[in-house]
Amino acid sequence: MESGPSQRIQAMSTSHEEAIGRLLRRRKATLAVAESCTGGLLGYRITSVSGSSDYFLGGVIAYANAVKVRELGVDPAVLEKEGAVSEPVARQMACGVRERFGADFGIGITGVAGPGGGTDRKPAGSVYIALADARQCSVYFGSFPGDREAVREASARKAFEMLESRLILDER
Repeated sequence: MESGPSQRIQAMSTSHEEAIGRLLRRRKATLAVAESCTGGLLGYRITSVSGSSDYFLGGVIAYANAVKVRELGVDPAVLEKEGAVSEPVARQMACGVRERFGADFGIGITGVAGPGGGTDRKPAGSVYIALADARQCSVYFGSFPGDREAVREASARKAFEMLESRLILDER
């Protein structure tokens, strides 16, 4: 059975996860993730690539605030003041997972996947994504449209884009 042009293009395209894997391998760098609203989606997608054990150390699904504090070192005072869905919490999640796992890069994601749980200040679709390495931690805020799965997918895609961009920039 012959494949059509769109099937060939799809087969030739490279996923963010595969590109990230190649870039991390080339640098001999490692990655760990701390996920809240994505519920393990990052880890699932990273480990769907054969050989990801070369660079992916693991992750924490920190849905409860107590887990964010205990496993990632998020400051309870920051959680109390800013809320779980905030820039400082995403930053502390990324830094915490990177340090605890001994990884070169850490990603932290926290947000409101919806449809419930949002507020006027932080409506459903509000997501903070942090990317940390030894030098810096950058945080992205997004307001993603759609249902729960669309928000989770958009969050994971943005996290991978952030990491891929950082890795490409670092090679220059």
